[in-house]
Amino acid sequence: MRAVSTPAIPDIHIGRVYDQRDPECEIHYETFGRLAQFFGRNTPPHRHYCFFQVHLLVRGNIRLNLDDGVYSGEAPLLIFTPPTVPHSFYSEEDTDGHVLTIRQEVVRDWFREMPGQWSDGMLREAAFFEIAALPAGCAADFAALLQVVELLQAEFACDGKGHSALVRALGESAFILLGRLLLAREPSGAQRPERSEDLRLFLSFCDLVEAHFREHLTLSEYAGRLAVTEARLNDICRRMAERPSKEIVHERMLQEARRLLRFSAVPVSEIGYQLGFADPAYFSRFFTRRTGMPPSQYRLGGQT
Repeated sequence: MRAVSTPAIPDIHIGRVYDQRDPECEIHYETFGRLAQFFGRNTPPHRHYCFFQVHLLVRGNIRLNLDDGVYSGEAPLLIFTPPTVPHSFYSEEDTDGHVLTIRQEVVRDWFREMPGQWSDGMLREAAFFEIAALPAGCAADFAALLQVVELLQAEFACDGKGHSALVRALGESAFILLGRLLLAREPSGAQRPERSEDLRLFLSFCDLVEAHFREHLTLSEYAGRLAVTEARLNDICRRMAERPSKEIVHERMLQEARRLLRFSAVPVSEIGYQLGFADPAYFSRFFTRRTGMPPSQYRLGGQT
C-alpha cells in the first residue's frame, strides 16, 4: 500500500508574492497591518525558508503558533522567526507594528563580522516575548530598536541617494539591538528544546551551502558531511523547502551572482571565477538559463 505524503508547509517569498517592486530584495520592510490585509488576519501555517523575519508589534494583540510553541500576548511584543521555522497567527483588526524580512546570508555576514559576541544557536531559535517581560535595563535597547525600525520605514517610503547602503546599515543596527534583547531574555546555560532531526539536518545543510557554495561541492559531498544519504538529503529539502537539494545550492549561487552584478563593478567574467566557474561562458549559460537573460543584460537593468 502506498503511503500518503503529508503536504509541505508553504514557503512564502515576500519579494515574489507580496511586493514585486524588487523580487530579489535582500532586506524588506512592511507594516504588520498591510501584510495582514494582504495575507489575512488569520494567517495559516507557512515558512520563509531562506529569510529571517522579525515582527515588532506596537499595538493590539496576537495569538501565534511558532515552531512547536503556542503563544499569545499584548503589544508591545517581539517575534523572531529564523529561516524554515513554521508559524501561523491570528491578530485583531487594530493590531499593527513593523515586519522585517531579511535574507539569511545577509544576517550571517553581519554576525560573522562580530566573532565571539553572539552564541552559535541564537540565530537558529525562534522567540516570542512581550517587552514588559524582559529583564530590567532592556528598555533602552528596545526603544533604540523601535527607532531604527521606524527609520527603515521612512527610508522604504523614498528612494534617495544611498538608499541601498542606508537600508543595509539600518538593518544591521536592528539585528544588533535584536541580538541584545534575545540574549537578555535567556539565562546563560539555558536548555534549548530539541529540534526534529530533519529540521536540524536541513539547517545544517543550509549552513554548509553558505560556507561552500563557491566550491561547487557535489550533493554526495554535502550528504557525506552530514552523514546521510544523498536521497535522504534530497527528501528533507523537498519537505522542508519544497525544493530539491541541488536547487537550494544553485539558488544561493544565483543570489550571489545577482548581488555582485548589481552592487559591484567586477567584470562578468571575474564574477564567474569568484563563484567557482572555471569557464566564464559556463557561468553565463548558468545565469541565463535560470533568469532568462545573460548577466550583462541583468547588470544594465534588465532585472526589472
